[in-house]
Amino acid sequence: MKAIALRFAAALLLAIGVLHAQAPDISGNWQGTLQAGKGLRTVLKISKADNGGWKAVMYSIDQGGGPIGVTSVTVDKLNFGFTIKPLDLTYSGTLNSDRTMIVGNATQHGETHVLNLARVKAEDAWAIPEPPKSMPADAKPKYDVVTVKPSDPNQPGKLFTIRGRQVLTIGTTVNDLITFAYSLQTKEVLNAPSWMDEKYDVNGLPDVDGQPNIQQMRMLMQDALVERFGLKFHTEQREMPAYALSVAKSGPKLTVTADKPSTPGNFLFGGLGKLRVTNSTMKDFCHGMQEAVMDKPVVDQTGLTERYDFNLNWAPDESQFASFGVHIPPPNPDDPNPLPSLYTALQEQLGLRMEATKGNVDVLVIDHIERPSAN
Repeated sequence: MKAIALRFAAALLLAIGVLHAQAPDISGNWQGTLQAGKGLRTVLKISKADNGGWKAVMYSIDQGGGPIGVTSVTVDKLNFGFTIKPLDLTYSGTLNSDRTMIVGNATQHGETHVLNLARVKAEDAWAIPEPPKSMPADAKPKYDVVTVKPSDPNQPGKLFTIRGRQVLTIGTTVNDLITFAYSLQTKEVLNAPSWMDEKYDVNGLPDVDGQPNIQQMRMLMQDALVERFGLKFHTEQREMPAYALSVAKSGPKLTVTADKPSTPGNFLFGGLGKLRVTNSTMKDFCHGMQEAVMDKPVVDQTGLTERYDFNLNWAPDESQFASFGVHIPPPNPDDPNPLPSLYTALQEQLGLRMEATKGNVDVLVIDHIERPSAN
């Protein structure tokens, strides 16, 4: 009986080994076009993980092509999925029987779009763009060539961006340019003329090679304001209403970034109230919040000095995002999973709190500014 049991155990182990040997191999290059807007070419490189599962890196070819680490990959028979937590992105699809196609959808910030992936040989894979070279971290760029022109009145929204070596804005008021350039909330700009809400497009090439970080983009906007708008100002401290950001009693819930300090930080919205921050200090976060979201200046009182990566998701109220010129709809009473308010989200998601206060705030007082002359 013992010999029979041993033979059965050996046969079972052999069968398990055969099953493992026959487990489908999904490693390689998978690519397809995300059906959002004009389409975004997407490449997924899958390889075997040390734990016996799978790992992957994603590239969005038409959005710069930088590597995006995939948080997890799941395969269950023909069901395939992956997540990228920092981007709030999930993918769910179905493999065909010979593991050459995946039919599925990608969901990000609650929006779902078709993304079908085909397995291709290395020589047939889309080329991954070379990552842009960063501008030296100690560079203090100015515009080498810059044009400033009135915006198309039919162009909706506003944009600060980089395209190749071009650093540009679209549909931005002079007030937008000043608050961005000097990291200010609009109430911190005093003595502004009535035409500060006129919109302009700024487009130029810096005098230093490489892609600027956020602080270097601010330097370029400062240069355009001085050279093309003749901006002159002085700074003062004024007592005014503000928000104070501090650490909640529970302590901070923040992840220290793995990026180098020279790596450009990001303050990006995937939608109103859907914020992704990378490689940023609390002071950077306060600047971004007061420029884009809040109706008063935001003062950093956290005492935190590291750089962090985090997501913050909340339901905006009517006092927020005025600089975007958008209407905030009332919350849906039938939503089974409503997002919290900003103040609750800060405590629950980041271990921070924001409270209305009054204190001395740095302000920019305009001494002179003029409309730009023709290019």
